[in-house]
Amino acid sequence: MNEQAMLNRVVDEKSYKRLLRELEQYRKQHERLRLLFNVTRNITRELTIDRLLLRTMDEVKNVLNCDRCSVFIMDDENQELWAQVAHGGDAIRFPSHLGIAGYVATTGETLNIPDAYADHRFNPNIDKQTGYHTRNMLTIPMRNKMRNIIGVFQALNKFGGPFTGDDEELLDAIGAIAAGQIENAQLYEEQKKTFDSFIETLATTIDARDPMTAGHSKRIAMYADEIAQVVKLTDVEREVLRTAALLHDYGKIAVREAVLTKKGSLTKEEFEHIQRHPEFTRLILQKINFSGKLKDVPEIAGAHHEKFDGSGYPRGLRGDEIPKLAKILAVCDVFDALTSPRPYRDRMNFAKVLKIINRGASTDFDDFFVAALKKIRLDRLLLILEDEQKDKLRPGDLSFLSSYTLTDLMFAYAEHAPSPEQQKLVSVFTKYYSSGHDQPHSSFAL
Repeated sequence: MNEQAMLNRVVDEKSYKRLLRELEQYRKQHERLRLLFNVTRNITRELTIDRLLLRTMDEVKNVLNCDRCSVFIMDDENQELWAQVAHGGDAIRFPSHLGIAGYVATTGETLNIPDAYADHRFNPNIDKQTGYHTRNMLTIPMRNKMRNIIGVFQALNKFGGPFTGDDEELLDAIGAIAAGQIENAQLYEEQKKTFDSFIETLATTIDARDPMTAGHSKRIAMYADEIAQVVKLTDVEREVLRTAALLHDYGKIAVREAVLTKKGSLTKEEFEHIQRHPEFTRLILQKINFSGKLKDVPEIAGAHHEKFDGSGYPRGLRGDEIPKLAKILAVCDVFDALTSPRPYRDRMNFAKVLKIINRGASTDFDDFFVAALKKIRLDRLLLILEDEQKDKLRPGDLSFLSSYTLTDLMFAYAEHAPSPEQQKLVSVFTKYYSSGHDQPHSSFAL
């Protein structure tokens, strides 16, 4: 081979190697962009802060090939950093100047530490608290659009060695994306808290106007949510149901006070007037801007006195004409009316309550939701029944009742020769149900 040919070959080999290096750089860039796209797509699906943080940590853990990831949020008011959820441990909260996370939150520096215990800034107390052993760690600040630090990203124990410079760049990019979404989630939760307090305030106005049924709307919401969990409603359906439950009697605000608080028997005209309160509920709530997932709240709340066979009011809806969630309210409304003491009567005998609910299945109520009611655990049921005096419930009794459902209690009542276990079940439940109340009347008019 002559000199010129050899020179050409050397040049070709250098070009080829340079091309390989460039292709490897493009591959890494493509992979990084793909990872960032997936992270962005996945974390922007979440609005609630706890789910968002968990989703974000899962993404970072996978992308950086590490054992754990934590997202610490700045609590400026208390000068603390907190992690609502963290891989492998419970919630963590500590002063915002302590440890590696505190240092990064204070200085805004990125720290890539190959040996955590060799660094004087590392706070081993968290390891002691959680039982974890930190080897290496990568910690970056999260900044909002105003460049203020709102939290800290921390990745722990990378598999195969310490974190790299590429890891730093990738986590910094993810942190920028996550910071904006975290602020959105925090804003959403603040708005939700404001909305929830507004709904609860509206519900308490009914209690203030009709003290005989104080706590009724809150208990309906709790019973309804227990049924919702039994039948596995979605989180959105549960939120709609809770809102409708809290507001289902709001139409009573339009009922004449003389009728609402009358202690004697109602005249035909007065009874027809008070029967209009579900319609008043629907009309009033339609004036509130329930948008998106809550748009059906007025219809659901206004149908809580409709009956499965069409004999209810105010519109005589039947079967599938009644909104599904309103069917749950109907069962809960009657159950609470029967089991709540009033100034003019005591709680109904619980065995009779069960008979009335059972008798109403497929006529007054959808039997599917009657069956769901009877699957509620007795400890949960008792906590709702005694919501205003929970401190009187013994933990041991609640633990015992947690193994049984309303169905078990129903069978215990119906048994002519109950077993010792059934006798204990009835005894423990009745001890609280009848406590502080006189012997129940033999009849009750709805």
